[in-house]
Amino acid sequence: MSAAPRTARGERTRRAILDAAEHVFAELGYAESSIVRITERAGVGQGTFYLYFDSKLQVFEELVDDLNRRVRHAMTEHATDDMSRIEREREGFRGFFRFTAEHPALYRIVREAEFVSPRSLRLHYSRIVDGYIEGLTAARERGEVGDIDPTVAAWALMGVGEMIGMRWVLWGAEGASGASADPLASGTNDVPDAVFDSMMRFIENALAARGTQEGAP
Repeated sequence: MSAAPRTARGERTRRAILDAAEHVFAELGYAESSIVRITERAGVGQGTFYLYFDSKLQVFEELVDDLNRRVRHAMTEHATDDMSRIEREREGFRGFFRFTAEHPALYRIVREAEFVSPRSLRLHYSRIVDGYIEGLTAARERGEVGDIDPTVAAWALMGVGEMIGMRWVLWGAEGASGASADPLASGTNDVPDAVFDSMMRFIENALAARGTQEGAP
């Protein structure tokens, strides 16, 4: 990882390079992207780039790390200590979908990481899952959720969020067969309330402690 900038100006420059890399990698893919294209978009010289990053690979890996940190913050920033686990799930998914709408590049960049930097891909998902596991384990001990395997449930929940986000946030209301099928062209949609509520009912039923589901004896 590159050294942290020592000044506020340096931090702004580094931020500009990462923001530019986000757009360039999403638009062109890793193979077709270049440091020249990134620096042109960021409005800095190539020499300035090398003050903060050693290579195209390093800026890509640090971008994945940066997006991961920011999406995890978005998923937890509205959670409070007095919330139940289901309430936390609701706020977490809302935050994730908001972030995805603002940063549709997240999907393509994470997929690229499978081939460009498998280590970064695993870290991205594992860091999100670790938070889920911790929260689900505590909720199970409090009796808020059923006798589930927190690890299995964590990966399943992450899969639900990713697929719902892809279908409604990235592809938009028309779905994969419509004009908004290109994730890079339609990253401004919201998950409809009816879809979100249906998803949360599914999750609540899946996590519920035995005997607490609606209509259960």
